[in-house]
Amino acid sequence: MTATAPEELFAALDVARAPADGPAAFGADLAPGTLLAAYRRGLFPLPAADAYASAFNEARAERAVAAGEVALLPGPDHGADPYALAWWSPDPRPLLAPDGVQLGRKLSRLLRNRLDWWTTADQAFGEVLAACAEGREPPWLTPELQEALTGLHRLGAAHSAEVWEDGELVGGVFGIAVGPVLSLDSMFHRRPDAARVAVADLAARFAAAGGRLMDAQWDSPHVRSLGAAPQPRARYLAALAEDAAPVAPLDTTRRPAARLAPERPRDPRPHGRSRAHRHPYRNTRRTSET
Repeated sequence: MTATAPEELFAALDVARAPADGPAAFGADLAPGTLLAAYRRGLFPLPAADAYASAFNEARAERAVAAGEVALLPGPDHGADPYALAWWSPDPRPLLAPDGVQLGRKLSRLLRNRLDWWTTADQAFGEVLAACAEGREPPWLTPELQEALTGLHRLGAAHSAEVWEDGELVGGVFGIAVGPVLSLDSMFHRRPDAARVAVADLAARFAAAGGRLMDAQWDSPHVRSLGAAPQPRARYLAALAEDAAPVAPLDTTRRPAARLAPERPRDPRPHGRSRAHRHPYRNTRRTSET
């Protein structure tokens, strides 16, 4: 039987009509070509951790599959369990501009004055993957998916940013780039806010290379605190479909994290505002009671 080309696997899948809070499809494989084709369509993989999780997928999606709302994709091993690999495309999608990552005032001050952190990109991809997988429940970042993502990294499609303190890896993030769009898969920290710095660093490098949009995949208070805003999935799919100029290779060199928190220009007015706007009585000491 002829193998299905990666792009053809998802050709008949209408992602725009996929469930907003459930898998869009099951099956296929984790080959690098399949992964890239999925990300181009606005999908990302969530492998089942074990047979129990696969059986749970099947039980939960049985009616949707029977109704044609969720697809079963062919894989290279036709005897394999398709429910062992789910493909998701949530709606809404939390999106942010590469220059819109928010560090916050406190962290910015620490970076400028106290934290001697340095950052790199694509220098410790495997270590970042392993740290992101550590202790996660359910363990979606399986060894098979880590191997597949490492393959994408070798092809130049998967990127990581690393945060270093005295030679120790204290934070990181990784994601998949499809043209001018970068989908953030996971992050970790071993020091408070190190993951936030990693996201800001990867965003800055991606923007400098010509990147225009970042996707945080799952909406949450944490990704909103980074600057992401939930947008209709249709907007994300449209951005992926745009005919954009290719993105240049990322700068991977070691750089100071303090550059991500530049000094703000000071307000030239006394105390941040003119005397004309001060309340005439707020700072007046009362000397008598009437």
